[in-house]
Amino acid sequence: MLDAIRPAAPPRATVRSAPGTAPDARPLPLPRRWAIRAADLGAIASGIAVLIVLMWIRHGNAAELGSPAGILTAAGQLAALLGTYAALLQLVLMSRSPFLDQVIGPDRLAWLHRWLGFATAWLIGGHVVATTAGYALGSGRGLVDQTITFLGTYPFVLLAGAGFALFVLVTVSSIRAARRRLSYETWYGLHLYAYLGIALAFAHQLSGGADFIADPVAVAFWISLYAITAALVLAFRFGQPAALVIRHRFVIANRVVEAPRVVSLYVTGRDLDRLAVRSGQFFNVRLLTADGWWRAHPFSLSASPNGRFLRFTVKGLGDWTSGRLQEVPLGTRVLLEGPYGVLTGARRTQRRVLLVAGGVGITPLRALLESLPAGPGELDLVYRAGDAAEVVFRDELDAIARARGATIHYLVGHRGDPGVGAEPLGPDALVGLVPDLRERDVYLCGPHPMMAAAERSLRSLGVPRAQIHLERFNH
Repeated sequence: MLDAIRPAAPPRATVRSAPGTAPDARPLPLPRRWAIRAADLGAIASGIAVLIVLMWIRHGNAAELGSPAGILTAAGQLAALLGTYAALLQLVLMSRSPFLDQVIGPDRLAWLHRWLGFATAWLIGGHVVATTAGYALGSGRGLVDQTITFLGTYPFVLLAGAGFALFVLVTVSSIRAARRRLSYETWYGLHLYAYLGIALAFAHQLSGGADFIADPVAVAFWISLYAITAALVLAFRFGQPAALVIRHRFVIANRVVEAPRVVSLYVTGRDLDRLAVRSGQFFNVRLLTADGWWRAHPFSLSASPNGRFLRFTVKGLGDWTSGRLQEVPLGTRVLLEGPYGVLTGARRTQRRVLLVAGGVGITPLRALLESLPAGPGELDLVYRAGDAAEVVFRDELDAIARARGATIHYLVGHRGDPGVGAEPLGPDALVGLVPDLRERDVYLCGPHPMMAAAERSLRSLGVPRAQIHLERFNH
């Protein structure tokens, strides 16, 4: 019966399967699971940072600590080395490696990326200030005179200054107040300048860096770090998406209106039964058009993978990508980067499951409701929406619930309305709906304030952190 509930692509969709096989003749492949933990990666990254400091000491730089000028210069050197390392880690985190995505998770990757970015800016800024002050103190020059000397006579310092300015631009655009004022496309475009900033800084480090003078081992070490970082970026930001689009030839086959400003796109292609993806995951979607190939936006699968098509449900948010996707002509080729995300059953710990959705955040949870292994009575969905028009997939959700013996709690209306209450996702309300939620894995998806409120309620009720699964990104 479940197979009949799966959304059938409308007749205009072109569906291909492997020759001689039915679309669902065999289980679909799943993304690889890795034995290594995030803590292991953190220990490796920390160990490299310690090695950088030890190499600096080995070069005799600690001997400069006997005078104020030497202390400032030494601090500037260390800040430059650690700042450069932090910048390279930034690029690794931006590489969109499926390995890092699965081991660390998108939420923690985003958190690390954000704070490493701020750390990079502070360290490189500290390098500029401390080095200039140290040289000025040692030579008897003023700060302005020393700055002019650096920019005018030292090799590649002017280029490094331009690179630092780009880092400041990227950092400022990441401050929440600035981020809220920028469209996703503008914010994303500004972040690409981080690559140029690191390239400009590399020339300066190569010509006069503390670890690039008369030490072949240090030179080989740093060039290896740059080379590994570049290889990861090229492989996962460019190579893997290109391989996917060549192999599967993704195309938008149909478009279905689900609710006001909410549209489902059916993407078909070649050999989709060989695409490793789980319910709950998302792809970065790019239109292969003259004005869309460089714009990407994350969208979750809104139906479980079936080997015939991928369904993405998009709400018009006012930005270019979501608006354009709602009007894109059928037959348009698309590039999918991914899949990404750990909002799946891979980290599940309990037999019983509670799904909590808000608005269009139902998209990944609708796929999980369909596919998570669970018996009758072991699967509940709480769906919060401001009004009935915001409820997406109601007929599909009810059909899945009947087939699986699941329970759906619709909380539709404004706070204080009958049936909603003053705190619809407060501790008392959640326990009232699902009394055994402490013995469940809980999946959250929706607007950030809603997820934050629900997470606070769950934590106050004693639900272990390992049983709470969420990802904070826009759908």
